[in-house]
Amino acid sequence: MPNRNAQEEYPTWVGFVFIFNLIVGTGALTLPSAFSHAGWVLGSGLIVVLAFVSYMTVTFVIETMSCANAIQNWKRLQYLKRDRVVEQDEDSNVETMEGEPLLAQTSGSTEEPLTDGSIEQTPLNIMYCRNQYYSLSTKVELAEMANLFFGRVGRFLFYFCLAVYLYGDLSIYSAAVAKSLRDVICAHNHSASAMDSDDWSLRCWEESSLSRFDIYRICLVVFIGILGPFTFFNVQKTKYLQLITVLFRWLAFSVMISIAIHRLFSRSNSDDPPIVPKRVDINGIPYLIGTCIYSFMCHHSLPSLLTPISNKRRLKMLLSADYALICAFYLSLALTGIFAFAEIKDLYTLNFVPSSDQDSIFLKTIEYFLALFPVFTLSASFPIIAITLRSNLQTLFLDTTQIESYNFFLRKLFFPLLAIVPPICICFFTESVVSLVGFTGCYAGTGIQYLIPIGLVFAARRTCESMIGRGILNDFRSPFKGTIWLVLVLCWTIACLVLVTIDLIK
Repeated sequence: MPNRNAQEEYPTWVGFVFIFNLIVGTGALTLPSAFSHAGWVLGSGLIVVLAFVSYMTVTFVIETMSCANAIQNWKRLQYLKRDRVVEQDEDSNVETMEGEPLLAQTSGSTEEPLTDGSIEQTPLNIMYCRNQYYSLSTKVELAEMANLFFGRVGRFLFYFCLAVYLYGDLSIYSAAVAKSLRDVICAHNHSASAMDSDDWSLRCWEESSLSRFDIYRICLVVFIGILGPFTFFNVQKTKYLQLITVLFRWLAFSVMISIAIHRLFSRSNSDDPPIVPKRVDINGIPYLIGTCIYSFMCHHSLPSLLTPISNKRRLKMLLSADYALICAFYLSLALTGIFAFAEIKDLYTLNFVPSSDQDSIFLKTIEYFLALFPVFTLSASFPIIAITLRSNLQTLFLDTTQIESYNFFLRKLFFPLLAIVPPICICFFTESVVSLVGFTGCYAGTGIQYLIPIGLVFAARRTCESMIGRGILNDFRSPFKGTIWLVLVLCWTIACLVLVTIDLIK
């Protein structure tokens, strides 16, 4: 079938870069702190395991996407066949059965069309037989797949889980931006030891009654006041803005790793004793699990990224390379950080807050750039996520096919406010980015990254087998084909949830 997205296609390497940029985001800034809690040995092993599990569920989403395309192709062919039967003479012996598979069941390859007379061998059938129905030519979003393969309860749980995740995203973004602004504003008003203090009553200015936490709240209100109104509208044509944030992200992470490596070599050439972080700390596992799950999240955006790729034959190799590179990148960022700094802030960029004793203009510019990096990048994404959350809340509670029948307040005001007010309330009483990332990653993240892909691929396989048959080869099927893999991921999910819940109850 013709590719409806042909005008939007891009080469494989562009898809590689897009996926890398999607995954490497805010979660990466909290990884060094999570490593410092769990220990570098335990952290290194656990992040590799979590990367592998995340890759498994990515392949589940891709298989579900191909199954959704196959069902659409099957229905399209049924429609074309019915039109052709109507045009035939009533005396024709051709019979069309609604539930009969279009291709005969075979145990071998179906690259060539069957010629046993079970179905009429027309050019249309031959085309579908050779293409094997399964493709990624049409973009099918995660919500569409949920509507296709889940029942009413499953669809509600999907939208609810997605809404919780987006609420967590907005809370993390708000806290990270406000905290970064606060630390830049208060950077030169205290000694280094005072800046490391978590005392909310510590004053930002010695001559003022405002505490550092008061300044954090003021920055939070200003941030929401500037970007919150975008939730009431639609944000379009953000391509160039996103490209700029991508450049900022690569530059910031590269500079942070370079500075950490420089500190390591500088310390080794001086008389200062080396920093020896702890190797294993079981108590830090819950923090690390939630952070890593959040850091490998890309599943909800895969259809938009993978469908336009022109050559999808090497898609599995592309994703394998992406995950291997990202895992190595995360390890480099976290390991250099915990060995270079005696104490890791919950937001890694806060370790690079501008210092008053820095005389070099160039180095001071770099420090300001790194300290304000979350402000630049997260501010660009905040309106998009808020609008996405607003739309999902409307889908969850309203009949979107009759949206104009609802009153103005419900359509235009209530849901935008419902999207941005809860994150403000959460961040107004906490500034712990690690806690927000851990909670969001483990509870909402496990739903989107683990449970939903498991449910989708299980239902998709059963649906395709009943409608199309087992004899058609799916080139995009996950390498983890057996049901045992679904059970293992489910058990892993339960273990993660239990560990984090026990830690919260303590």
